[in-house]
Amino acid sequence: MAYGWDLEAEEYDREISDRVLLKRILSYFRPYKRSMTIVIFFITIASITSAFVPVLTSVIINNLETNRNIFYIILIIILILIFNLFSWVFNYFQQRHAFRVIGGVVLDLRKDATDAVLNHDLSFFDRNPTGKIVSRVNSDSETFGTTVDLSIQLISSVLIIFFLLIIMFFINVILTLAIIIAVPIFFVLALSFRKIARKKTLLGQRALASVNDFVKESFSGIQIAKTFRQEEKLFEKFNKVNDTSYKVNLRRAFILNAIFPSLGIIQGIVITLLVLFGGSNVLGGTISAGDLNLFLQGVNYLFYPLLSIAAFWPTFQAGMAASERIFALIDTIPLVIQNDNIKPSRLKGNIEIRNLIFHYEKNKNIFNNFTLSIKSGESIAIVGHTGAGKSSLARLLARFYEFQGGDILIDDISVRNYDLKEYRRQIGIIPQSPFLFADSIKNNIKYCCIDAKKEDIHNSLNVTSGSDWIEDLPKGLETDVGERGNLISMGQRQLIVFARVLLENPAILILDEATASVDPFTETRIQDALQKTIEGRTSIIIAHRLWTVRHVDRIIVLDHGRIVEEGGHDELMAKGGTYAELYNTYFRHQSLEYIEKMKEII
Repeated sequence: MAYGWDLEAEEYDREISDRVLLKRILSYFRPYKRSMTIVIFFITIASITSAFVPVLTSVIINNLETNRNIFYIILIIILILIFNLFSWVFNYFQQRHAFRVIGGVVLDLRKDATDAVLNHDLSFFDRNPTGKIVSRVNSDSETFGTTVDLSIQLISSVLIIFFLLIIMFFINVILTLAIIIAVPIFFVLALSFRKIARKKTLLGQRALASVNDFVKESFSGIQIAKTFRQEEKLFEKFNKVNDTSYKVNLRRAFILNAIFPSLGIIQGIVITLLVLFGGSNVLGGTISAGDLNLFLQGVNYLFYPLLSIAAFWPTFQAGMAASERIFALIDTIPLVIQNDNIKPSRLKGNIEIRNLIFHYEKNKNIFNNFTLSIKSGESIAIVGHTGAGKSSLARLLARFYEFQGGDILIDDISVRNYDLKEYRRQIGIIPQSPFLFADSIKNNIKYCCIDAKKEDIHNSLNVTSGSDWIEDLPKGLETDVGERGNLISMGQRQLIVFARVLLENPAILILDEATASVDPFTETRIQDALQKTIEGRTSIIIAHRLWTVRHVDRIIVLDHGRIVEEGGHDELMAKGGTYAELYNTYFRHQSLEYIEKMKEII
């Protein structure tokens, strides 16, 4: 059925059999064996005390004719009260320990899911919306926790059924068998809903994930929506995805809740037959009125847990579906995989790229047998038209993406053989669009080095731009930058990112058009910092500015993933090739000669 919105499974989704799924779920309870033993103990004794309440009621009824002593009746009532009180106390301790177990399991599940997500390369996030990933980690784990809680309650219900049936069996075998025969019918009906319940529940969870993803994306881009006056259009799209979620979950509710009227009919039939058959036995003297009352109460005690099981079934399927979605996320294998865990002390920064093959999409290669050598301590600028492969090269060096062929060697060792965390510790990347966390300037700068001292932070700021602008802020280094740094200017954000990278003192520095988003005054400060920063370390600069390309050791000109030219500025200008064309298009207007010439014309 078409719902008007994409509810297809994600690329990493897979079907897991119930047996494998349950085995996997149980593995998360192994660390909590002691707590689970306590839970089972309290469930058992609570079930026994609950099962004895209708027995005591039956005793009172049976003895009303022969023993109407008020003290006797009060004693039985007190006993019933005590049993109920004990049942409440046992349930309290059972739930207290159960919640600890459930909380621990959900915590472990979220840890594993988050760890799996964090270990993925960037291509995973390119292909899978962040909102849907967040929905799996948060919403699905919460659903799973609710299911575990209901499962524990189900165990209690089953134990009550077990103890009641034993007592009833000793009173009247025929009536007990009549009740027992109805029990399988309950389970057959519940099991018949299994497949459709799982299917509809999966669709419901995907619909909810779509709503979460759309809301996240919409609010992240709210400034653009307001700029282009698209609030109404955004709301219409939200209505569409929200309406889809409503229809899917409403359809799921209709199907799953159809089980209750069916089970209610069976319960009514059993009670009717019990009253007819049991009533005739009371009149015939083969069974006492108290015993018949016990059976009638027993049916309610019996069928209430059975209805709980039936009510639990849709939720159980929701939990199974949720766990299936979470395990699918956990089991997704990252594309970037290291073959070894060599931990370099300090990289020299010698880079050798050999016959590199890379694509984002199959049959659309960005690089095809690409080769490039960069000497230790050398600074190079990479220029080229949009789509030439400049940023892709930087991402591959940082191991954000996995290449499909060839190799990248750093200090004559393949990047696939390094310990990934230790390798990235020595790679400094300054992106074009700076990202800051909603925290203080100090904490954003020392994000890479939590133990960094205040003087270290000031030193990194002084190298990049000076710390005088920090002193002009209301709280200095303690100033909160807001979400994504929106409380400070773009230039200030970029300066903070520069300081953050330089605090880590990387061996290889990658600047991805890092001065493209700053004002001329800030750019001048960064240019001064760059001159100091690139000295003594391998630097790869994706350039949009004339100053950058004129102050590097070598310029690499890319065109559709190929090196078409390389050399110094004057050398490449003299050739009159691709670089000269790029220079006249992008860089020439930034030169002093051009500015002076334009002044003369004006």
